[in-house]
Amino acid sequence: MPDTQGKQRSAVVFGARNLGRAVIELLVSDGWAVAGAARSQSTLDGVSASGALALKADVTDPASVYGVLEQAAAAHGGVELVLNAAAAYGGERAGPFGGGPIAEADLDGFDSWAAAPARAAFSFLSASGRFAIAQGRAATLVQVTGGSARRAMPGRGLWSAGSFGVRAITNAVALELRPHGIQVALLIVDAGIQPLDGSTRAGVSPEALADPRRIADAAVFLANQDARSATHELQVTPLAENWTP
Repeated sequence: MPDTQGKQRSAVVFGARNLGRAVIELLVSDGWAVAGAARSQSTLDGVSASGALALKADVTDPASVYGVLEQAAAAHGGVELVLNAAAAYGGERAGPFGGGPIAEADLDGFDSWAAAPARAAFSFLSASGRFAIAQGRAATLVQVTGGSARRAMPGRGLWSAGSFGVRAITNAVALELRPHGIQVALLIVDAGIQPLDGSTRAGVSPEALADPRRIADAAVFLANQDARSATHELQVTPLAENWTP
């Protein structure tokens, strides 16, 4: 939420390779003090090149999330925005894309496609929620997810289960933190996200891919809201992509 006292605002972005990097670059250009958190050194090198503080973190570990927030607060005098754009999966995902048909899936597929995203959202929101309460000031927490949080699809039921879990956890935290003056928002990107370098995906029209820089605009919009205009879910869908109300 906006700072009315003229102090430089501070943000922490988890997952800084593509969408997260776009958010970092926009915030830095807007004058924010920014920290970018990621696991790989190559991603952290990109964070540093963007003018942000690079911090190593694992978003699936609540202690790691909390520790990064403490480091960022110590460096920048507090944190007003925390955004999670990190992929919830470590390494290769089991089974076919989306988990495959339920009748053919196994527990490894369930753990990979359903349990992993819900666990990562819990880790991020649990730790950042505790931090924001302890900090004792207005803040905005943003969890990014995909269109599978809105609907199930054949062959992708496990992925949808995980995304529905992300949505439920985020909605619950939003209700729990409202009395503390903390805004929690789910940013749903209902489309594939174009790589930040402008390259395309085989078989997909570029116009049907979400532009990461425009999604970054949506994230900053959420951060710029105040206590009288809080949005808890925001969906972004390119006009060239299918949209289902």
